[in-house]
Amino acid sequence: MKKTLLSAATALALTMAASSAAAHDHDHACFDELCQLQALFQAESGAGGSAETPVTAQRMGTWGIDTAGMDTSVRPGEDFFRYVSGTWAQNTEIPSDKSSYGAFLVLRDLSEARVRQLVEGYQPGDTAHPDRAKVATLYAGFMDEAAIEALGAQPLAPKLAAIRAANDREALATLMGESQGDFGRSFFGLGVSDDQRDPDRYTLYMSQSGLGLGDREMYLRENFAPQRERYLAYVAQMLELGGWDNPQQNAEAILAMETQIAEAHWTRAESRDRDRTYNPVELSAFETTAPGFPWATYFAAAGVPQAPRAVVRQSTAIPKMAAIFAQTDIETLQAWQAFHTIDNAAPLLSKAFSDARFEFRNKFLSGQPEQQERWKRGVAFAENTMGEAIGRDYVELYFPADAKAKMDELVANVKVAMGARLDQLDWMGADTKAEARKKLEGFGLKIGHPDEWRDYSALDVRADDVFGNAERSMAFEWDYRRNRLGKEVDQGEWGMTPQTVNAYYNSVKNEIVFPAAILQPPFFDPDADPAVNYGAIGGVIGHEIIHGFDDQGRKSDGEGVLRDWWTAEDAAKFEAQAEKLGAQYEAYEFPQLPGMHINGKVAMGENIGDLGGITIALEAYRRSLDGQPAPVIDGFTGEQRLFMGWAQVWRTLWRDDALRQQLVNGTHSPGHIRAFAPLRNVDAWYDAFGITEQDAHWIAPEDRVRIW
Repeated sequence: MKKTLLSAATALALTMAASSAAAHDHDHACFDELCQLQALFQAESGAGGSAETPVTAQRMGTWGIDTAGMDTSVRPGEDFFRYVSGTWAQNTEIPSDKSSYGAFLVLRDLSEARVRQLVEGYQPGDTAHPDRAKVATLYAGFMDEAAIEALGAQPLAPKLAAIRAANDREALATLMGESQGDFGRSFFGLGVSDDQRDPDRYTLYMSQSGLGLGDREMYLRENFAPQRERYLAYVAQMLELGGWDNPQQNAEAILAMETQIAEAHWTRAESRDRDRTYNPVELSAFETTAPGFPWATYFAAAGVPQAPRAVVRQSTAIPKMAAIFAQTDIETLQAWQAFHTIDNAAPLLSKAFSDARFEFRNKFLSGQPEQQERWKRGVAFAENTMGEAIGRDYVELYFPADAKAKMDELVANVKVAMGARLDQLDWMGADTKAEARKKLEGFGLKIGHPDEWRDYSALDVRADDVFGNAERSMAFEWDYRRNRLGKEVDQGEWGMTPQTVNAYYNSVKNEIVFPAAILQPPFFDPDADPAVNYGAIGGVIGHEIIHGFDDQGRKSDGEGVLRDWWTAEDAAKFEAQAEKLGAQYEAYEFPQLPGMHINGKVAMGENIGDLGGITIALEAYRRSLDGQPAPVIDGFTGEQRLFMGWAQVWRTLWRDDALRQQLVNGTHSPGHIRAFAPLRNVDAWYDAFGITEQDAHWIAPEDRVRIW
C-alpha cells in the first residue's frame, strides 16, 4: 500500500510509494541494504506465539560471535566473509518465501513473530482500546480470503470506470493528482517534508516517477531485455484481468511510453546529488517551466494548491515528462493509469491478481520461489496502516528501559571517538574542522520509540472492507502530510516504527535514530563481549553518524540547513578520497551476474558510512579500555572480535535475481561485500589478523582510503 513520507525520512520497505517516497529520500540514510527495495507487503517469515509467551531473541554464541558459523580454514585476508560466516553460509538455505537471507532478516523474522502475536491477540470490538480494535479489524479483513475471492475484480470497478471516463488531459491530470491518496499513479511524485533550506518548516517536494520497472536502467540497458519482455507480458496480463480492452496492444504502448519516461529520468547517482536536487519552483510557474501538463488541475486534485512552491528534485526531467504527457495519446495514458491501479491494488484482490503480481515482481524479478503465507502479508498490511499503534504495545513488551540507557552510553562514546577522529585529520583545515565539530555536537539522538504516538482516531476502518480500508488509509496518510504544508516541523516525529530492524540518519534534523527492534543480537547484546558490541552496534552508530559527513550528508550544517560550509581545498581532498573509494567498490565482480557491478556513485554514501563507522567504532572501543589491555577470549584478541562483530551483522545470502535487483535499484553494497570491503582500508584490521601482500584482500597502505 502506498504511504507518504515520515518527515525527512522514508519508511522502511513495505510500501509501493515510488511516487511519494522518492520525493525526498535523499535526506534519509539508513543502515540496511534492503531498506529501499520497494516490495509491496514484503514482510519476512517468522513463527507465531501465544500472547502469554514473549518471543525472545537468540544470542550469538556465548560471548557474541557464532563461532560455530565460522570457517577458520579460510585465511581472514583471503575471504573475511567466509572466515566469519562461511560455515553458516554453507549450512543455511534461503527460505522459500524470501529472495535473500541474513542477520537482518533473522531479526525481521523475530519482529514479525512478535507483531503477529500482538495483532492476533487484538479484538475488533475492544472499545477500551480503539487502536487495537482497528488493527484487529484490518487484519481480520485481510485474512478473510474467501470474502476477497468472492469479490474478484469488483473493488476495482469504480476506479477503472473513472479512468475510462477520463477522456481528456485535464481529467487524467486530476487522476494523477488524486493518486497521492489512492491506488493510482502519477508521472510526478509529491511529498511533504522538512525544508532543506528552512528546516523548521514543511515544504512540498516533487520528484520524477512513472516507471513500473523501478529504475531507468531496466528500460535502457540491453542486458535487461528479458526483464522488459516479461514486464510487457505482465502489463498485458493485468490489463486483461481488469477487463481492459486490447491488453496486448495497450501493454506495448505503455512500455514504449515508459521507455520515453526512462530516457527523461535522471540517473540514481544524479538524483542523490543534493547540490542539484533543490530547485524551488512557484506552483504558478509550472505552466511555463514545464508546459504541456495541466498543473493547476493536478495540484488542486492533490490537495496542495495552497502551497506557494514545490522543490523540484530532477529539474530537467520534469519538463520532458510533461512533454511526454502532452504528446501521448489519451488511450495510452488511460491504459497506463489502469495498469498501475490494478498493479498497486493487486495484493488486496483475489488470487488471480495477487498471484500474478507475485509471479512477476517477487518470483521473476527477485527469484523468490514461493508466495508468503497469508498471515505474513496480513501482518505487513496492518503494520503498514497503523504501525505506531502496534509499536506502542511492542515497546512495552520488548524494550526495557535499561536498553536505552546502555545505548545512550554507547552513542556518547562513539560521538567522542568521532570528535577525536576529527582532531586527528591531517587533510582537513581548521575552518572546516570547526564547522564539522559544531555539527557533531548538535547531533540529535532518538532511541527505541517516539515520545508521542501517532493519533489514528480519524482513520476510518470498517469490517469486511479490506480494499476500502487500504484506500482510506492512503487518503488519511496523504491528508496528514499535505495539511502540514507551511507549518512548523514536528521535531519528535520518527521515520520508522519501533519494530523496524534498521537505523537511519536524517540530515535536515541532524539526528540519528535507532528503533527498538535493531537493539538485539547480533547488533546489540548487553551480555556480550564489549568488543563485539562495539564492532556491531558501535559500527551501526558510527555508520549513522558518518552519514552526516558522507558525500551528501556533509552538505548540510549543524542546523540541518543545506549550505556549503567546506573550504574549496578541503572539499577537493574529500572528493578525491571518495572517488578512490568508489573505484574500489566498482571493481568487485559477481561471477553469477556477468557484467553487473556496484554503482560506486549511487552507493557512495553508504560505503563512506561503513568505512567511517567501523573506524570510529574501533576508536571508541580503544578508548573504552582506558589504557588497559583487552582480554583474549577463545584465542581472539579484542580487536579481532570487534572486526568479527562487524562482519557478522553482514551475513547475507542472495538469490541471483535479487542480487541483480539490489545492484540496479539499491543504494547499498551487498552484505557479503560490506563484511570486508571497508576493513581493507583500516590498518588495524591488517595488524589484527596478520594480513599480508599474499592475501587477496590486501591493499597497499598508500592506496588505502582515509576519510574519517
